[in-house]
Formats: sequence, structure tokens, C-alpha cells
Amino acid sequence: QVQLVESGGGLAQPGGSLRLSCAASGFFFSDYTMGWRRQTPGKGLEWVSAISNDGSVTDVADSVKGRFTISRDNVKNTVYLQMNSLKPEDTGLYYCQKLKSPGRWSGGRKIDDYDYWGQGTQVSVSS
Repeated sequence: QVQLVESGGGLAQPGGSLRLSCAASGFFFSDYTMGWRRQTPGKGLEWVSAISNDGSVTDVADSVKGRFTISRDNVKNTVYLQMNSLKPEDTGLYYCQKLKSPGRWSGGRKIDDYDYWGQGTQVSVSS
């Protein structure tokens, strides 16, 4: 069965960095767009970033543009979210997601386009 296991969350100071990882199993990873979404106290559920199946296309929310970078390793079946210049408003529970349909990039922002989520990893940004 499909499993998505996030890790790498924790406590960071404003301006600091964290790297989230999502280990995937149970499906042919390199066929699917993957994404990150977060649940924050201020904005609720918010899409963060997505990456195409082969890693050639990425998309990132305006709220994190220039600070967060998504990447993937199709040998390790893992997708990453590098988070730099963290702000207190980045505090939240970060979820990894798998797109429903395999194949080439068709966008990755819509919540209904995803069928599996991980359990989430908590990120807290505070001094």
C-alpha cells in the first residue's frame, strides 16, 4: 500500500533552516508529481510546493518563494523541502502528498488532485 513518511521537522529560530524529507513506498514513485501542503494556525490548510515526476518542473507558493525549494530523488523514492529564512508564520504541520494521476506535469496546486497524504511533520519557528 501507499505510504508517505515525513521527517525533518523540529524547532528553528527565525532566519534558520530546516530540511523536510518524505520517504515514499507502495507505488512507482518516479511516475508521480509530489507536493507539500501545510496546516498553519494563521492560514489553515495551505499549498506550499509541488514537483513533477521527473523533477524538471517545480512550483512554489508566493508566500515561500525564494525561501523554500522542493526537490526529489527518484532513486531513493524521496521528496524534499528545503526551508530557509524561516519565519514564525511558517509554523505548522507539513504534509507530503502524492498526485492521483501519473505522468507528465499538469500542475500541483489543487488539493483534490492528490489522493495520499503522509502523517505530517511539525515545524515550529520561534526565538
